[in-house]
Amino acid sequence: MSEPSVRIDAWLWAVRVYKTRSAATTACRAGHVRVGGEKAKAAQAVRIGDEIRVRIAGFDRILVVRQLLTKRVGAPVAALAAEDRTPPREPVAQLAVRDRGAGRPTKRERRDIDRLRGRDAVTGYATDDD
Repeated sequence: MSEPSVRIDAWLWAVRVYKTRSAATTACRAGHVRVGGEKAKAAQAVRIGDEIRVRIAGFDRILVVRQLLTKRVGAPVAALAAEDRTPPREPVAQLAVRDRGAGRPTKRERRDIDRLRGRDAVTGYATDDD
């Protein structure tokens, strides 16, 4: 007898990786979901122990299936169904925050913003300080 399995799009929705099942299906079609290193179609079956890589907002999330779910469940149960092996992200430098409606930046503020973004303050192009 075959092992129990669940569709990848339904599982991603059930463990709250995506807000809707259609969003999970769209991510699969776009190639943002990989099972065992291979691109996954929405109807691909996943089993307990499978490693899933999901690209969200330019970063990969690495999940391991610990429990098969077909229906959306509460957050505590969903956290037990997937083991998150995603490495911690590097901290991103915060840009200077200006008050909304403060007008255009001054010349000094513009140079500070360019310096934080790694741009040359005069030309506005990326610097080659690497």
